Amino acid sequence: MRRFGLVGYPLSHSFSIRFFNERFFPENGIDAEYVNYEIPDADMMLDIVRDNPELEGLNCTIPHKQAIIPLLDELSDEARETGAVNVIRIERDKPENTRDGRGFRLKGFNSDTIGFRDSIRPLLKPYHKRALVLGTGGAAKAVCHVLDKLGIEWKSVSRTAGRNSLTYSEVTEEIMADYTIIVNCTPLGMFPKTETCPELPYEALTTRHLMYDLIYNPAETEFMKRGAAMGAVVKNGYEMLELQAVASWNFWNLS
Repeated sequence: MRRFGLVGYPLSHSFSIRFFNERFFPENGIDAEYVNYEIPDADMMLDIVRDNPELEGLNCTIPHKQAIIPLLDELSDEARETGAVNVIRIERDKPENTRDGRGFRLKGFNSDTIGFRDSIRPLLKPYHKRALVLGTGGAAKAVCHVLDKLGIEWKSVSRTAGRNSLTYSEVTEEIMADYTIIVNCTPLGMFPKTETCPELPYEALTTRHLMYDLIYNPAETEFMKRGAAMGAVVKNGYEMLELQAVASWNFWNLS
């Protein structure tokens, strides 16, 4: 049986293990299993690969999407451009042919970009020219990369100011009027703290706004509820997760 898995911390509410084991593998007649490897330190990923010789590929989730990069032998163009990895392909070889004699080579990819692009593109209108991206982690980097490719101007919003970045207190009603796409890449509103949401002037939202939340549990976050109440188009991250998972499989099986 082929084996794939997920590294991250914590993994108690993992989407991927259910998607692959309960849906994707059975529906496609694939004799494989998907296993969660909960690791608090990214460096522990090497032990997982070494101790499981049947392992062919991994997904990588928070908080390791950036910390994992120095451990890899090669990056795809998109992984390099985004500075974040969520898919790792494992290639076994003789120790003398590999880095530090470890007996395997690791290549990093980013399938979040594919999932986000193919999920948001059908919702875009001609007036969606600017976006606020809430958060600055690995998922936010993938989102910003996609927005660049789509020709959409963006600004990051975080708790601290930075280059091309606003703090939440700096997001005014005027800015909200100008930036008609808002993408939540933070964990605010995720189960079990479903009552939380990013601090924004939600009263400035209109029917021209698109509110995209990468969270999928709950299906409707407080961020989305507040957007819908003002007539905005809202979408959660479930479709993005499915699309990136299928893209992961394709990366693992590249010839």
